[in-house]
Amino acid sequence: MDTNLFLDGLWYLATPGARLKPGRSLGISIAGLPIVVVRRPDGSVYAVRDICPHRGMPLSIGAIKDDGDIECPYHGWRFNGSGQCSMIPSLCEGQDVDISKISVATYPVTEQQGLVWVFLGVRDEHSPDLPPMVPDMPDGLPQLIESQTFACHIDHAVIGLMDPAHGPFVHAAWWWRTARSIHTKAKKFVPSTRGFTMASHAPSSNSGFYKILGGPKTTEISFQLPGIRIETIRAGKSIINILTAVTPVDAKTTQVTSIFFWKLSGLPALLPVVKPLLAWFTGRFLGQDRDAVVLQQIGLAYDPKLMLINDADTQARWYFQIKHMWSRARADGRAFVNPITETTLRWRS
Repeated sequence: MDTNLFLDGLWYLATPGARLKPGRSLGISIAGLPIVVVRRPDGSVYAVRDICPHRGMPLSIGAIKDDGDIECPYHGWRFNGSGQCSMIPSLCEGQDVDISKISVATYPVTEQQGLVWVFLGVRDEHSPDLPPMVPDMPDGLPQLIESQTFACHIDHAVIGLMDPAHGPFVHAAWWWRTARSIHTKAKKFVPSTRGFTMASHAPSSNSGFYKILGGPKTTEISFQLPGIRIETIRAGKSIINILTAVTPVDAKTTQVTSIFFWKLSGLPALLPVVKPLLAWFTGRFLGQDRDAVVLQQIGLAYDPKLMLINDADTQARWYFQIKHMWSRARADGRAFVNPITETTLRWRS
């Protein structure tokens, strides 16, 4: 893991749990690291390096045995959830190979609210014990998931998603907003866990999606490292949480996944209609962000000097600030101190 590019000591989204069936594995790359996430037949999960130390075969191609060990498809070497080699079928009796000294790297893994997370780096007293959770739904499971690959570095994906001024241009549509709807907005921001939060407020009048919920509404949007955005929408007794996880695949590729959780009051009968529409909207919306950052790479290829202005780009400034402060704190072995202070930002969008 190149810490000049990516942050360590944090949890990264690996996969929605429903996509990893018992007795199956999933090969992924996070921050340039090959990782295989395994679900044992009993449902528990572990993660190890996705390279067999024998001949370099990806372990994720192999089978999961009844005891949960993963078997390399090339020569049948097996490894357990602790990364320890548990079998080399080609060995004969008396041959001097101590398999207890053969292992692959392991990664802490946890599953909560239907999502599987992997921890990268060395865990210490300053590391978060668990990944972030969406509020008010401790036992909630994802209701809708949309994931897309952005052909860019994680930084451009993150600041593109938190950018408050691109909406009327990148997301221009009659059902969302247009350039004619631009007006001045003022939002209060406060520091929060490894990041910052746009305090609870009424949704913008030119944000069409919120109108379908009806009644008085509030929304709160938080961001925290390494790239987690959680929006909480409250409308009467209904709550919708949208967790967007930005996971670096490598230096030029990023996976962006939006996961919806909800508790709806008075709308169950509309779910068969609303859910497909919401899936279409989310895919379209995320795709517009993806297309924008992909086109941005044309200009970035010339390594231009970039500009960040106040106040519309202040969240981007904060992101780079807290990323730098987190890296410094990790290098010094001390607790992270959030540099963000309470403030109100104003922009037109």
